[in-house]
Amino acid sequence: MMAALSRPARDSWRVLWLLVMLVTAETAVGGGPAGTAPEPDPTAIRSYFAGQRMRVLTFLGYSGAGYENPAAMLDQVRQILDRYDPRDTLVNSGATAEGIGAVYALAKRKGFATTGIVSALARTERVPLAPQVDTVFYVRDAGWGGFLPGTETLSPTSQAMVENSDVLVAIGGGDVARDELIAARRQGKRVEFIPADMNHRLAREKARKKSQPAPAEFSGVAATAFQRPQ
Repeated sequence: MMAALSRPARDSWRVLWLLVMLVTAETAVGGGPAGTAPEPDPTAIRSYFAGQRMRVLTFLGYSGAGYENPAAMLDQVRQILDRYDPRDTLVNSGATAEGIGAVYALAKRKGFATTGIVSALARTERVPLAPQVDTVFYVRDAGWGGFLPGTETLSPTSQAMVENSDVLVAIGGGDVARDELIAARRQGKRVEFIPADMNHRLAREKARKKSQPAPAEFSGVAATAFQRPQ
């Protein structure tokens, strides 16, 4: 890993990068934190993270599906963050506020800089972002992430998530988290999975609205990533 930049140097680099993004973009649509970038291309996202010269610790998990035990999830996050130093580690996730997005408030209280990578659908559909995200990247994508249908090629959002992460930790999670874990393992990234149930009530309501049988299993499919060959 490259030597970490001092906080003033990182802040100066971040300001310069954002100015370049705003000047080169034809339009910048608001609605996110001050550090929201207007759908940069993959090279620009890679350049940003490389310029930070920090380890990127990414949290995956449930978003809209929520957690059956949010306090237990946050306790797991706390234990993981305690292994890392805010001076050389940046905390990344999917930018939105729900579910695993609770990691941002805890990370900020511990002094970590934070980033989020999310499909541009979040802006189109006005999905609330976590207010504690320092910099958000909206990725132009037809879906929310995971493998493209019928392939094992990551969607643009998940590709950006995986390639810019050094360590990926999933606390529960659905098919998007599963696909990102599979791809990360194949790329030799450090990955960790912690079992956690999605919110049972929300899962039942979702099934009812789709006229499907009530679910009997709430652990998500992310764990199956470790049943696939690397």
